[in-house]
This record gives sequence, C-alpha cells and structure tokens, in this order.
Amino acid sequence: MIRLMGADRPAPDWLYCYPVPIILQVSAIHKEKMSDAHLSLLTFDSLKMPDSVKRGIAELGYTRCTPIQAQTLPVALAGRDVAGQAQTGTGKTAAFLIALFNRLLTDPAAENRPVNAPRAIVIAPTRELAVQIHSDALGIGKYTGLELAIVFGGVDYEKQRRVLEEGVDVLIGTPGRIIDYFKQHVFDLRHIQVAVMDEADRMFDLGFIKDIRFILRRLPHPTLRLNMMFSATLSHRVLELAYEHMNNPELIRIEPDKMTVDRVRQVLYFPSTEEKIPLLMGLLRRIDARRTMVFVNTRRIAEVLERTLTANGFVAQAISGDVPQTKRLKMMRDFHNGDVAVLIATDVASRGLHIPDVSHVFNFDLPNDAEDYVHRIGRTARAGAEGDAISFGCEEYAISLPDIERYIGHQIPRAAIEPADLAAVTAPPPAEWRERAPRQGQSRGGGGRSGGSHSGGSGRGGPGRSGGGGRSGGPRRAHPNSRPPHAASQPQHQTPHQPRHQSQPQHQSQPQQHHAPRSAPQQSPRTGGSADTGGTGEGSANGAAPARRRRRRGRGGGGPAGGAPNPGAAGPAAP
Repeated sequence: MIRLMGADRPAPDWLYCYPVPIILQVSAIHKEKMSDAHLSLLTFDSLKMPDSVKRGIAELGYTRCTPIQAQTLPVALAGRDVAGQAQTGTGKTAAFLIALFNRLLTDPAAENRPVNAPRAIVIAPTRELAVQIHSDALGIGKYTGLELAIVFGGVDYEKQRRVLEEGVDVLIGTPGRIIDYFKQHVFDLRHIQVAVMDEADRMFDLGFIKDIRFILRRLPHPTLRLNMMFSATLSHRVLELAYEHMNNPELIRIEPDKMTVDRVRQVLYFPSTEEKIPLLMGLLRRIDARRTMVFVNTRRIAEVLERTLTANGFVAQAISGDVPQTKRLKMMRDFHNGDVAVLIATDVASRGLHIPDVSHVFNFDLPNDAEDYVHRIGRTARAGAEGDAISFGCEEYAISLPDIERYIGHQIPRAAIEPADLAAVTAPPPAEWRERAPRQGQSRGGGGRSGGSHSGGSGRGGPGRSGGGGRSGGPRRAHPNSRPPHAASQPQHQTPHQPRHQSQPQHQSQPQQHHAPRSAPQQSPRTGGSADTGGTGEGSANGAAPARRRRRRGRGGGGPAGGAPNPGAAGPAAP
C-alpha cells in the first residue's frame, strides 16, 4: 500500500489515475528528504572554496548547509552543471552564488577580456527577485573584490548603463533590460564564465522564454562555462531548456514528492463573496497581524483591499505590476522593517522573494494554478520556521480547489466560520486617480486632443474643448448612430405613444413638404441644423427620420468649415 510522505494515512485513490512523469536521461538524479532539523550535517568550512567566500558566509551567520546546498555545492564546486529543484525558502540563491564566486575566483579571466564584458550573468524573472539576489550577493561576496551590477526596468536607466560601461564582473538582471543594453552594445557576452537561471519555470509563465534563448545563444559554448538552473519546480519544458543550453547537467531534487512545507499550518474557509473582506479583517484582528501577506488574483481586488484595510485601521499596502518601481522597492523595505503590517500582492511577489518572519499568508483568492498555491504558502515557514496559511474558497475560485489538493497530495483542513470572525467593515473613501505609465504611442498631454483640428475644422486642446466649451471652426462630424446634442436637451412634451416630430406645430412641417423634392430629408446623407453651427437646429427636429437612422457620407461634417451647413440638407430656419 502506498502512503503519503510524512503521513500515516493511505494515499487517495486518485493518485493511481495519474501516470508518473518520466524524466529524460540525465547524468545523475539525486533525491533527498529534508531532516527534521532542516539543516544537513555538511558545514561550509568543510567545502573547498576561497577563504574570502567563507568569510562572507560566516559573517552572515551560516555554518551548516541546507539539503539543496549540501547536494548541489559539491557538484557545482567541482565544475559540473547543476539543475536543482527544491521547495521555496531552502537556500537555492546562496547555493548558486557560492558556486558562482568560487568559479570566478579560481578561474582567472581571459587577458583579452574587454572592460565592459561581465564574467557571470544571473537572470531572474522579476525585478523584486533580482533585487533580492543582488542583496544576497553583496553579503556573500563582500570580501571577494568582485564588482556587482543589477539592471531592471522602471528606474535608473542611464545610471545602470554607466555602471555597465565602466565594467562589472557579475551582472544580475531581468531579461528585458539585459537584452535592451546588449542590443545597444553596452556590454559584451562573449566572456561569460558562469550563467545562472533562477526560477526558470517562472520564465515560461511570464513569457520570457524567447528572451532567455536569445541571451543563452549569445554566450560561449556550454562546455566553456558553468551553468546552473534553480527553481521550485522543474517541468519537462524547463528540462528541455536545460538539456539544450547546458552541459549534461546533474538533476538534483529535494523532496520532489512532497510539495508543501511541513511546518505550515493550513486551513480553509468557505465564505461567500460578501463575507470575504469581513472574514479577512476579523482574522487579522484575531491574530494581531504584524507581518502578513495577502494574495489576490487581480490588481483591482488588491487596490480595493488596500483602501478597505487602510480605512479600518490596518497598515496595508498593495504591490502589483503597475506600481512604479521606486514605490515597489519602498514597499518591500517597509514590509521588511515591519512598518507595513499587511502586504497585499498578486503572484508577482509570490516567487523567489525571501521575506523573513512572515507569520501568516492569506489566499484571499485561491490561485488558478496549483503550483502557485505552493509558492504562495512558501512565503511563510521559510528556513525551517513555522507559519500559517489561511485560504478562502469563495464562489468564484473554489473551482481550483480539487486541482490544488490533487497537486499537494492531501486535503486542506476545513474550518467553520464563526459569527465572531466576521468584523464590521467601514466603507473606504472613493478611489483616488493614480497616474500610470503611458502606453506605447500615447503622450502625457492634457485630457483632450491637442494640435491639429478634427474633421470639419473642430479641434480639441488642453483638458477641454477649445472655444469655451464649443468647437472652433465648422461643425464636427457626428457618428452615424449618434443623436444630435440639441435633441437630448429639448424638453420632452410628447406623450409616450406620440412620435417626437408630431410635437412641433403643424405649420413648420408644411415647408418641409414643399422642399422635399430638393432636400429629401428621408434619404439625405447629411443631418440639418447641427448643434455646433450656432443655430437653433429645429430643422433636424422636424425631420421625418431621426439623425441616428441616417447614414453619412464624406468627412466634411455637416457643412463647410466655419460656414453654414448645406442648405439643401437643412430644415427650415426658425421663425
């Protein structure tokens, strides 16, 4: 009988319905179970590496390796490629940084290496992860004397460019900004000695795979460099990338059969959509939230939660893709320092970020992808600590629950909603307008169109229309199905069963019949009496057919620019 890892109950029947994936041939496969103490018996002092690297590790307070470090460091320090998989928060970043510094310090650079040619490159899928890697590299490589640089979009374009031109040893960044500088010949990739891809599966999810292949194909041959790939999951498509651009890598898996962290206490509530925010606030008050992360699926919900929690006395901030980079970095620093108690995030922040002492993780929305559930709850219970993961199975996202439980291999414990858990909610103030980055092809000008005139001589400038609310020049071309502006402003005197044109005096309809052969208002392509011409526009109101039923031809807009409308298409003048 098959039993779940770390459980005393048999495996559910559905495990037998799914075939075990076959791993493609690799040079070695290592599988290791984590010990209860979280750390292995291997110490950093026992590894063969430069003293400057050991000094930086010791200053950070690390003495023993984690399981992923104990399995990958001996292989990488020996100069062999590694593809490592381990659950989030187990020290993957330190593992590839130690191997990277060892390679650069023991293998000198070529004599003909240009100044702007980095020796190592680390590619991360998100800006926050790149910042975290750079921060860890500064600590571990403090005494190595190697120059580090980080490049990512959103801030300091010229500053990052100058740093690369002056020359660096280790380049850390996101794919887009790296390719941007490379195409401008800011740096040279022909002297790379170490290439690292962190969170490789996330590269696929975010659509960076073409960019990754673009970068890897411009590096030296895989046999001339050390290649390392680390991720929380290594799918078949990620392994295909490894076999294509790496030199016979060794696949190292730590607990591949156990997806969730043992020390995370998981619980699931089933609130209605209206109960989610009251339940979240009630639980936050009950646990006395100090450093809590709340994950949502959309930016709109993140902004709503931020306003609501702030209005009810919580120090909360929402981080998403459209927040300016400088503000995002400040949010992360404030959350690190404890100035922000609740950080609301989309899945952008759920991968690769090491935020210590996160006590609680809320899945306000269950993720659509089962793997994202593991990465979300991995924000707590990092490095052997304990934590809580609380999920809401609402009406909209509860459909993802079977896939999540099938992926993690067990059922998430349920909990009933008590009336005391539903807090009273104070309505937030109206949302403030936030300036967002302009889209491609748009400018940051006023609210209206500036410069040239609209068709028929009508232009728009500044935040409103020119000419004190009217349009300069001639009348503007109307939409074929649009209603004349004056028609909506006229008082409605007719009865519900009486047509609008019958509400006018009968003597005004006689001239219209007299000029019917000339103007043919029923078939005329132009509407008479445009509201923008300055007239009363009664001729249009007396027409046999509304303007919205007529088809317009040409682009003149009802009459010559700056002049009167076509007399043949207009109704009789006002008496």
